[in-house]
Amino acid sequence: MSETQETRPTAAARPQRWAADAVATMREGARLYLDYSAQSLWRVDRVIDDIRREGTPYAAMASALRGLGAYAGEVIVRETGGEWWTSGGDHWVRTPDGRLWDPLDEARRCFAGEGSLRLLCRDAVG
Repeated sequence: MSETQETRPTAAARPQRWAADAVATMREGARLYLDYSAQSLWRVDRVIDDIRREGTPYAAMASALRGLGAYAGEVIVRETGGEWWTSGGDHWVRTPDGRLWDPLDEARRCFAGEGSLRLLCRDAVG
């Protein structure tokens, strides 16, 4: 990480907005209510998997995946007392034990059928 690295609240502003947008979109479009709980990530993983199985192109999902990844990051922040960090346009969650987590990339991995936001959160909290 560079010296220009930013921490909460500056680093958190964009992912918090992306997460809030994802919550609103899921509520309005899919009638899915997300409450920032670790348990809600099971539903998020399932939604991503369902969309992938429908054959939706990644380009059409990129923004939504960013929002769902940010939502998972906010869950981790709230569950662990962690904070958002950013450097070079990338965003991570740093948990109090010093580990860095990349929920935005994990959402992309979920869409590829290779990841799980629920398991990422479990590992970060555990």
